[in-house]
Amino acid sequence: MPDATVIPIGGEDGARKAASRAARSAGATGPRAKRATARPEPEVVAYDEVESDAAHDVDGAPQRLDATLADWLDFMRRRITGDYVVDDFGFDEELTDRVFMAPLRPLYEKWFRVETRGIENVPSHGGALVVANHSGTIALDAVMTQVALHDHHPAHRNLRMLGANLVFQTPFMGEVARKSGHTLACNPDAERLLSTGEIVGVWPEGFKGIGKPYTERYKLQRFGRGGFVATALRTKTPIIPCAVVGAEEIYPIIGNAKTLARLFNLPYFPITPTFPWLGPFGFVPLPSKWIIEFGEPIMTDHYPEGAADDPMLVFNITDQVRETIQQTLYRLLVQRRSVFR
Repeated sequence: MPDATVIPIGGEDGARKAASRAARSAGATGPRAKRATARPEPEVVAYDEVESDAAHDVDGAPQRLDATLADWLDFMRRRITGDYVVDDFGFDEELTDRVFMAPLRPLYEKWFRVETRGIENVPSHGGALVVANHSGTIALDAVMTQVALHDHHPAHRNLRMLGANLVFQTPFMGEVARKSGHTLACNPDAERLLSTGEIVGVWPEGFKGIGKPYTERYKLQRFGRGGFVATALRTKTPIIPCAVVGAEEIYPIIGNAKTLARLFNLPYFPITPTFPWLGPFGFVPLPSKWIIEFGEPIMTDHYPEGAADDPMLVFNITDQVRETIQQTLYRLLVQRRSVFR
C-alpha cells in the first residue's frame, strides 16, 4: 500500500505554517525575511503648474481680486488725469457704467426682480425712439429701462433719455443726468441723437403720469401734442412702444400736498403710506414685481418727406402708440400673479 500524503488543514497556508514550525525546530531561529514591497514613484509636478495652482487658490479669487483692484486703480488714474471721453452732450459712458449704474443693478435684479420681454425689438444698430408709460412718483421706471437696455440687450445699448427742465435745474441731479447721457426734452436735441444712431427714451405723460394718484394706476394720461412722433418722422427712425408694470406700486400716492408743492416749486408733493410718516425710511420703495416689455417697432421710414408737418398723421401715430402701450399694460396686469410676485 503506497504511503499516504498528509494534507495539513488550512491548505497551502497551513503547509507554510507547518514548514515554518519544522524549520524552527531544526534550529533555524534567525529573523524572518521581510517581503519586499515596491515603493511608488514620486509624481513629478512642473514648477509652472505649482505656481498656477497657487495663483488660482479658492477658484482663482486672489488673482481676480488683484485684477479688479488694478482695474479700479487704472480707472481712478484716468479720472484724475482727465484721460476719458465725453460726447457733445456730456455723456461719460465709462462713469455711467461703473458708478451711476452700479447701485441700480441690485434694485433691478434683486429688489424689483425685473422681467424684460421683447428686447429683441430694439435694434442693435441705428437710432430708435423708445416711448413708455410713466409712473411711480419718482422716475425709477426710466432708469430701470436704461439698465435693461444696457445690461440685457445683446448690443448693450445706451438709453439717452429726454428729461424735464426740473431735472437739469436741480443741483447735483442735473450734472449726473448730463454725464449719464440724458438731455433736455426738446426736438433739436432728440433729432440730433437719433440722427447719430442713438436709442432715445421719452415718457410723453410727463409729471401727470408720474404724479397721478394710486386710484388711477395704469391709466395712461394724455400724450401731449405728439412732438416725439414728429421727431421720429423727421429722422426716419422706428418708434418702440414700451410698457412698464410694477412701478405704480413702489410709492402709492394717496394724496398730494399742493401747498408744500408750491412752496418747494415742485409739480406735486406726494403723500404715500410710508412718506412722510416714516421719515427717511419713506423713501424706500416697496418691492413690487416688475415687467418691462418692448413692443414691435412702428416704422416711419416709408412716410414721405414733410410728413412730420401733417398734424393728422402725427395725431394718428401718437394715438396708435398710446393705444398699443395701454393694451399691453392690461395684458401684462392679467399675466402678473400678484403685485409682489
